[in-house]
Amino acid sequence: MTKKASDGKENCKENFEGKENRDIQETSPVQEELSQGNESSLARIAELETELNRQKEQSDKYRDELLRKAADFENFRKQKDRESMMASSRALENIIRELLPVVDDVKRVLKHAPLNAETSGEARLYIEGVELVKKNLEKWLDHKGVKAIESKGMKLDVNFHEAISQIDQPDAEPDTIIEEYQTGYLLGDRVIRHAKVIVAK
Repeated sequence: MTKKASDGKENCKENFEGKENRDIQETSPVQEELSQGNESSLARIAELETELNRQKEQSDKYRDELLRKAADFENFRKQKDRESMMASSRALENIIRELLPVVDDVKRVLKHAPLNAETSGEARLYIEGVELVKKNLEKWLDHKGVKAIESKGMKLDVNFHEAISQIDQPDAEPDTIIEEYQTGYLLGDRVIRHAKVIVAK
């Protein structure tokens, strides 16, 4: 190869490398812009993810608060229902307590009413009227869940009976109820009045 051809080849190589370097320098700002665009997009994505996490935390907080409020309201409603039922039950119990002496009086009237054949027709009508009142009172008490406490012939039970006297009764075991002085009553399973009884010594 001649010197002239060799020099031409070198010049060509330098021209090509120079053009390549210029091309790289010319495209460099575009690459920088793309690089900056990528960084900007990544920053924006990170910012949006941060905001999303913040909103999720806020949403979870509101959800927890809502669930707590709902639970508090349900507890409040149940408490009010219980209080209402208790108030209703207490009111019914008070009414029954006030009515029981009337029931006792009606029973006493019938216990001491003359039942022999000489009783006049007019007196018989009064007695039948009192019997009807007694029947209606007992029916009303039964409808409200009130039951008489069994006493006579039973063993004394302080949960249901109140002994007001003791008498000698040779044919009865000690603490056996001989006589019922005043009937006791249950409202459901709760004693609203103890039976007053006389027991054997």
